[in-house]
Amino acid sequence: QVQLVESGGGLVQAGGSLRLSCTVSGTIYSINVRGWYRQAPGKQRELVATISSGLSTNYADSVKGRFTIARDNAKNTVYLQMNSLKPEDTAVYYCHTQTIVNQYWGKGTLVTVSS
Repeated sequence: QVQLVESGGGLVQAGGSLRLSCTVSGTIYSINVRGWYRQAPGKQRELVATISSGLSTNYADSVKGRFTIARDNAKNTVYLQMNSLKPEDTAVYYCHTQTIVNQYWGKGTLVTVSS
C-alpha cells in the first residue's frame, strides 16, 4: 500500500525558511508528477508547486522566486524549500503524487508563519 509521509512543518517568523519533505513508501509508477498543495483556514486547497519525473517544475505565482521544489528519486522523496516566508503562507501543506493510473495524498503538515 502506498503512503506519503510529510515532515518539516512548524512555526517560523516572517522572513524565515522551512524545508518540507515527503517520502513515498510502497511502489508507484516511475513516471509521475509530485507536488505540494496547501489549504489555509477557510480557503480551498491550492497548488503550490509540482515537479515531473523529467524534472519540469511549475509554481503558483504567489510563491515564485521564494519556494523551490526538488525530488530525489533514489530516496522516493520530494522537497519544498520555502524561503522569505510570509504570514499568508500559513496553511496545511499536503504532498501529492499523480501517476498515469492513480493519485495519492499525504495527511498534511502544518506551517505557521508569524508576523
